[in-house]
Amino acid sequence: MDMKAAILVESKKPLIVDNVQAPNKLEFGQVLVKVFYTGICGAQINEIDAVKGPDKFLPHLLGHEGSGIVEGVGKGVSRVNIGDKVVLHWRPSQGIQSVTASYIWKGKKVNSGWVTTFSEKTIVSENRVTPIPKDFDLRIAALFGCAVTSAFGAVNNDANLKIGQSVLIFGIGGMGLNIAYAASLVSAYPIIGVDLHKEKIELGKKYGLTHGLIADSNELENQIKKILNNKGPEVVFETTGNSKVMEKAYDITPSDGKTVFVGVPDNKISIYSLPLAFNKVLKVSHGGDSHPDKEIPRYVNLVNNGKLNFDHLITHEFDLDKINEAISLFRTGLAGRIIIKINKE
Repeated sequence: MDMKAAILVESKKPLIVDNVQAPNKLEFGQVLVKVFYTGICGAQINEIDAVKGPDKFLPHLLGHEGSGIVEGVGKGVSRVNIGDKVVLHWRPSQGIQSVTASYIWKGKKVNSGWVTTFSEKTIVSENRVTPIPKDFDLRIAALFGCAVTSAFGAVNNDANLKIGQSVLIFGIGGMGLNIAYAASLVSAYPIIGVDLHKEKIELGKKYGLTHGLIADSNELENQIKKILNNKGPEVVFETTGNSKVMEKAYDITPSDGKTVFVGVPDNKISIYSLPLAFNKVLKVSHGGDSHPDKEIPRYVNLVNNGKLNFDHLITHEFDLDKINEAISLFRTGLAGRIIIKINKE
């Protein structure tokens, strides 16, 4: 079975979009999905840049959030059926965790994970798909694979945010926008966003930001204190993964506040840990500790009943052939959530 895919062949280089050959037989617990939409997340940028060190799995496929329709199921699969619309997510859920699929490109083995989404079709583990109603918009559904579930989970599970608590968010990209949205849903106040780009701050105000500040201002800390009447923010979310910004987010958190690191660090960071022995809290988020099988149906229900709206969150859309252009745009920090349209509905 031939299909088009974006392959990471060499770290820190553009992806190669080409045909690969997928296995003709599904293994126990595997699911074949025709992918319609996938999002670009900072995690993929970190994989491309090998921020964790040399990539021993090259060449391999990428992508960990998407949506599609099931075209095949292996033995043992019971949670989805052929024809089901599904969300593809990186956090494990109910069902079988299968072996990972291998593909062939120009006679070479191409590795993959339990879920990959930068391809026309993908073979994933049963526990990386969650079924959704047949009439649900697959474009929006792709956001539930990471952007929404991880951000909402960071607010609800990691921060355990309370009504009226003050919030500071560093980085108003796809993750920061969703954190602002989730914080507004639980009536946090104020919700302050910090970003390098005024356009993203303005977009953030559509999703719950009450105040927006430019990151490179020399008066940033004074501006935050002014908004908070000389108090510190009760909860600080860091989404950029920039090591210096992570240190700043932790330092600006008061001695009785909470810092939540959502972004994957691009380097080692240095923090003063003594306050953590007392009332200061540091939480490193892992996908918001989300449970896709429970949370995705809730979000679908809220969208269908007009309680959630993600229409403005997707700021750019590209075809799979243009994925490197999409990645370049992501790196500029100017986009909200970028979606790759892979197949037509």
